[in-house]
Amino acid sequence: MTVPLVIVGCGGHGREILTIARAMDAGGDPPRWRLLGFVDDRPSEENLKRVHRLDLPWLGGIEWLRDAPDGTHHVIGIGDPRIRRAVAQRVDRYGLPAASLVHPDATLGDDLRHGPGFVAFAGARVTTNVTLGRHVHLNQNCTVGHDCVLADHVSVNPLAAVSGECRLDEGVLVGTTAAVLQGLRVGRDSTVGAGACVVRDVPPGLVVKGVPAH
Repeated sequence: MTVPLVIVGCGGHGREILTIARAMDAGGDPPRWRLLGFVDDRPSEENLKRVHRLDLPWLGGIEWLRDAPDGTHHVIGIGDPRIRRAVAQRVDRYGLPAASLVHPDATLGDDLRHGPGFVAFAGARVTTNVTLGRHVHLNQNCTVGHDCVLADHVSVNPLAAVSGECRLDEGVLVGTTAAVLQGLRVGRDSTVGAGACVVRDVPPGLVVKGVPAH
């Protein structure tokens, strides 16, 4: 059954998610997704031009979802975890299910559980006994080790590595090429800067950077 799908956000992250949906459908008969277009409250003129070149329309603001066709699913194409959480709260009012998208070149291990809205980009690697919350995004070529728990709205950016038995609380962002070492916890809404190496627990609401991260 082909499912109608709308991408929320027509910035770069949303357009990258479009490539995941299309990769999932390549060669599928029938395709899994019927891509309706993007919704975005304030798209830039440049992003509208880029969306047009991808042969998918900008449908309007997020309120377009209120009258979406029956059966429409959505995926939130916003990279910042805190903004993604705020947008998810708005979209939830319309009662549309959140789709989970996994690129064919991602690897998901055994006993992986995830909430709705999960997105795994090409090259993402998740091992075994991992739990992921709602709207978790694992970007290109990142890794998540065994027995990790990633709460709602976490983002792991490209080439970042989360070691085994870590916990990333809600809204955490792990920056590009950063590393979180074995068994550590990163508190709610904290950010691990690009290239940082986390060697001890990070309290909530902090930005840490450097090697070791501080």
